[in-house]
Amino acid sequence: MTTLNITYNGLSTDVPLERETLLTDADVRRIAVELLAPAQADSFQHYVVDRFRAPGGEERIYLRPKVPFGA
Repeated sequence: MTTLNITYNGLSTDVPLERETLLTDADVRRIAVELLAPAQADSFQHYVVDRFRAPGGEERIYLRPKVPFGA
């Protein structure tokens, strides 16, 4: 299972994703827009998608705003 962590409007949450294919960055942004109904389609255009593997093998995807001191 994959966990998607979304940081938006000062809040952060984990969302479990059931999937069998690789997600592109565009897929991750589209899923976030669908989860956050008031978000506009381009709300995550300038966000960064980070992917990590947890020690237990679980995939974690982070969708977060860019920061001024790095990507």
